[in-house]
Amino acid sequence: MDNIFDTLLGLILGAIATYWVYNFFRKKRSKELTEVQSHVLLEKIKSVCKLIAVEGDFAEIYRYENTKERFLSLVTSKKKALIVINAKAQIGYDLKKLILNADTENKRIILSSFPEPEILSIEPELDFYDIKNGMFNAFTPDDLTVLNQEAKQHIRDKIPESGLMETAKNEALEAILLIETIVETIGWRLDYSALRIEAKDQLIQRKNKLTRFLEK
Repeated sequence: MDNIFDTLLGLILGAIATYWVYNFFRKKRSKELTEVQSHVLLEKIKSVCKLIAVEGDFAEIYRYENTKERFLSLVTSKKKALIVINAKAQIGYDLKKLILNADTENKRIILSSFPEPEILSIEPELDFYDIKNGMFNAFTPDDLTVLNQEAKQHIRDKIPESGLMETAKNEALEAILLIETIVETIGWRLDYSALRIEAKDQLIQRKNKLTRFLEK
């Protein structure tokens, strides 16, 4: 009788030990998988890198003049040109500047900081008119590099008054919605409650519309 009891007790203890070991490794594996998911997800979001929110086309007339003095400033030589600048400026967000943290226990990505819109690129095209060379001061191929730099700066100075930055700020809602969609692809959720975003209700409405569209 004692042998049967000892055998039964051994089986019960063995079963408990086996279950504990199995449960321990299952939880550890699940935790590792969740951490891998969070790491991959964060990298996936940051791999988007730069997100263009708005583009602006500029057409500007730029007058270029350059004067050189020769012979102890007794003689001056001026070159000048009338330049039409057609440029495309792209305003958006550098997603590498996002501050993201993963809450693996609750399967959520916490977005605690969103970058301000910035100028991502300016692509100018220059058309030269009314080119006049000075006697000792003519245009050279190096001038094209200088003029491209000055044209970019000229457009950069025009952007603040163009309203493009304000438009890009409004598109921040779309950027967050894109990130949220990426997060939800693996069953996680995006927590952006720490952000001060105007018109959060609009974001919720857009998300609901997108969800209803995908369910059709």
